[in-house]
Amino acid sequence: MKPFDVYSRWAIEPVKGKGCKIYDKNGTEYLDFYGGHAVISIGHSHPYYVEALTKQLQQIGFYSNSVFNSLQDEYAEKLGKLSGYDDYSLFMVNSGAEANENALKLASFHSGRKKVVSFRKAFHGRTFAAVEVTDNPNYLAPFNETGNVRFIPFNDIEAVSEQLKQDDVSSVIIEGIQGIGGIQVPEPKFLQELSRICKKTGTVLILDEIQSGYGRSGKFFAHQYAGIRPDIITIAKGMGNGFPVSGVLISPMFKAVSGQLGTTFGGGFLACAAANAVIDVMQAENLIENAAVVGSYLIGELKKIPQIKEVRGHGLMIGLEFEAPIKTMRDRLLFEEKVFTGVTGSNVFRLLPPLCVSKEEADEFLKRFKKVLQKL
Repeated sequence: MKPFDVYSRWAIEPVKGKGCKIYDKNGTEYLDFYGGHAVISIGHSHPYYVEALTKQLQQIGFYSNSVFNSLQDEYAEKLGKLSGYDDYSLFMVNSGAEANENALKLASFHSGRKKVVSFRKAFHGRTFAAVEVTDNPNYLAPFNETGNVRFIPFNDIEAVSEQLKQDDVSSVIIEGIQGIGGIQVPEPKFLQELSRICKKTGTVLILDEIQSGYGRSGKFFAHQYAGIRPDIITIAKGMGNGFPVSGVLISPMFKAVSGQLGTTFGGGFLACAAANAVIDVMQAENLIENAAVVGSYLIGELKKIPQIKEVRGHGLMIGLEFEAPIKTMRDRLLFEEKVFTGVTGSNVFRLLPPLCVSKEEADEFLKRFKKVLQKL
């Protein structure tokens, strides 16, 4: 048997990581400015994180949610305080797509409606409901096409208003910052009006903060730049620093019904140990503030580079748009300058380094990036 060949992969095999650096099996060092799709939040192989998971595994690794697990309560309390949502409830699952699945389901249970509004270039996952609210027909199987989703232009409040007038929309789902969509930032006024209209029409507002949350934007959640409080928030990626864990933050307006939601692996002992360790390190090392400071510095320096058409984002979620395709540039950056980055489409870089990245490492990235631009 072989792996099902659905990934386009680089001919690089990382075997070790430390902080913002990874090392391949030949001992070559790379600067990680992608964090494995924004997953690495506190840095590779952080000693506190490694110790926490090792200690937990030596005690008990897993049991189902049919027993009490005080680590879930500990994590929920820490998350509530750090995020500013201590009055919300937490449902833990395993992946970003699963978090969105449960959010959409919970919203429909609450409203009794079927329809969902999503946005052009949105990405919310590849499972049944998550992929249907994702604006990419290449990911949709015929099985997924229920006709319950309406896609509208990003930042277009009039289009939202028209859809919600029909009183058949269960929820609106939107990313705090669109990731795969090209690091598109929603306008604060748009989010404020979206929140107001959703409340007026009894529509559940779901904020997908799977990539843009957990301090990456320089605030705990990217939507906090607009000063709104959505009804449901989904989290994943940086939550476990590589351990598969995700969650749904649920407003007090929802009533928990026994058996309505469920999961086998979500919120297990190891998942909670990982999530608790990440929160502890984020607070001890002021990583949200670091993301804001180093991110602001990076964005400022990148805006000085004339070859870049546009620089977008907040904190350490940065998009660099070029006029022409960037494949050659990205390959040279990876294979010649040893820097991992992400891309969106054919002409946008995504920079998603660990939140612990230093100004010195930012300068090193800028040096290598400029070197590639000069060669081209």
